[in-house]
Amino acid sequence: MATDVQRHVILNVNVLDVGITHDAWRHNDLDGLAFVDIEYFKHIGRIAERGSLDAFFLADGPGLREDPRYKPSRALEPTLILAAVAAVTENLGLIGTASSTFNDPWELAYRFLSLDYASGGRAAWNVVTTYSPDVAGNFGLPELPDRDTRYRRAGEFVEVVTALWRSALGGPAVDHDGEFFEISGRLPAPASAQGYPLLVQAGGSPAGRELAGREANAVFSAELSLRAGVEHYEHVKAVAAAAGRDPAHVKILPGLITTIGSTEDEAQRRHAETETTAPDGFPLSRLETLLGVPPGELDVDRPVPGRILAAPADPARFGASLGFRESVVRLAEEERPTVRALLGRLAGAGGHRKITGTPEQVADTIEQWFRAGAADGFNLMPDRFPDGLEDFVDHVVPILRARGLFRHEYSERTLRGRLGIHLQGRAAAAS
Repeated sequence: MATDVQRHVILNVNVLDVGITHDAWRHNDLDGLAFVDIEYFKHIGRIAERGSLDAFFLADGPGLREDPRYKPSRALEPTLILAAVAAVTENLGLIGTASSTFNDPWELAYRFLSLDYASGGRAAWNVVTTYSPDVAGNFGLPELPDRDTRYRRAGEFVEVVTALWRSALGGPAVDHDGEFFEISGRLPAPASAQGYPLLVQAGGSPAGRELAGREANAVFSAELSLRAGVEHYEHVKAVAAAAGRDPAHVKILPGLITTIGSTEDEAQRRHAETETTAPDGFPLSRLETLLGVPPGELDVDRPVPGRILAAPADPARFGASLGFRESVVRLAEEERPTVRALLGRLAGAGGHRKITGTPEQVADTIEQWFRAGAADGFNLMPDRFPDGLEDFVDHVVPILRARGLFRHEYSERTLRGRLGIHLQGRAAAAS
């Protein structure tokens, strides 16, 4: 693996509104309502295809994701945005997030297969469970189901959706009677150029890793150190092999937050602009939420106390992302930084790796993780759009190409073909 330069790095762009940083909207020349402007998303899609990136990735949740006092967040449904991007691109993959906790499997299967067919076989569904307790009220529930229930539902949800997709390839009609769903029938939409959409899984909890190994074609992971990345990579691939799958059909794609400058000093100045406009206490409050501690528990000039780093008393009821928590806890335990230093590593207390530097330094990180067996590629998270993505496409992509790590042009039209993930078993025979 370490010397295989013919296996290209996978590069998706995670389009988080106008950027991953809380102040991205302050620095752009974009209109303040760009995050609800379809033309804006089309523009981002064209930039990504110009760089021959693999896919345009949209996160989402069935509720208000950010406090609008700090950061505008997505307001439009992902498949609507992806359909618009599909219309102005020819090769770019289209990955949309939808919750298995608050969706119907038949309707979701229909929606994503329709997008896949209309785009010429470029779609994927990013499977998530919803952990935000505020969302329950949107669906008339007093509280969220516990974590174990959400993951059992997710497993059955994926089973039903993929069975419906296979039926569109000429397989039998679905006749499912399970713990959560009773479904009998098939979809009206036809099979796509790639058969049916790929499955992406986002979530680093133990249950999430098991679901990913059994079912996913790609995993959006959240490791902060190389060692943690290698261990996660090997674990998910081993789960896939134990389930009788080809481990090469499960692509591991950590998030990578980038702030790029022509020199390291320029990149640091760009990063510093974000720090100076941060709302008072915002990054610290995000970290407290991620760790599950009340305000005031953390001393910014001391490391996170060991009692806080211990596992939550009741993981099934923990109200934040276990995967993000695990990645942050591991970094805090391995390096013992002060809380202040930890916040500097986390880009707003997220659980993804952050790099601030030159195009060469960004390319070095990508190559190191790829060759070490910690990643098959990355979900790129530019600090802000569109210039953060343009910097990557115009300056990092040429370096990766020169090193033999990335394509010069698209050779496969479908996302499945590009990632080398082929239909197997009855589905392959039906196609």
